[in-house]
Amino acid sequence: MENNKNHILIVDDDDRIRNLLKDYLSENNYIVSTAINAENAKEKLQYLKFDIIILDVMMPGQNGYELTKEIKKQIKIPIILLTAKGEVENRIKGLELGADDYIGKPFEPKELLLRIKNIINKNNKIDFTSNHYVGEAKIDLNKMTVSLDNKLRKINNSEKKVLIEMLTNPGTTFSREEIGKISGISQERSIDVMITRLRQKLEIDPKNPKFLQTVRGSGYVLWIE
Repeated sequence: MENNKNHILIVDDDDRIRNLLKDYLSENNYIVSTAINAENAKEKLQYLKFDIIILDVMMPGQNGYELTKEIKKQIKIPIILLTAKGEVENRIKGLELGADDYIGKPFEPKELLLRIKNIINKNNKIDFTSNHYVGEAKIDLNKMTVSLDNKLRKINNSEKKVLIEMLTNPGTTFSREEIGKISGISQERSIDVMITRLRQKLEIDPKNPKFLQTVRGSGYVLWIE
């Protein structure tokens, strides 16, 4: 067995979906373990290390939302939610609880594979254990804090997701639509408010931003010195 294979945990009470995904992901060079419910998943998390979790939302007992919240409080691991519910509110709920992505049933296994690759590649670029700097602002993604001018400010999960994407791609302009998808925020006004709050945490002079800038007619960009 190759040491560089990523280990995936699939949590789903549906035998057909669980086995289908295990076979497909195994064929694509991943190590795959499965769990039939939340309790089974937590047992495996105690003694095995995983790189990503594929988690069904609607399960008997503890559901996927509750398990996501519990896991994220204990360990830093990416989670993709599988949900049959297409409503925006349900998707946003999962992201607010810490999920990294979601995919609605039914779905093509290839689409899930692409989402897995994107998340793993992104996490390989950003080191959560070290600090990141934007000008004089020190960002601790693990503790979800920004330190600037002897003041320590907290960032929320939506702000963290946007920062990770922008830190991974400095100098790239992100449209409001793209930021909305990353953060799980749908209204443009709410996206602008979030960017304003991030500026207040990152910039010495938020009204004249040096790093988190507006690209008129296009979106926002983060520059790093």
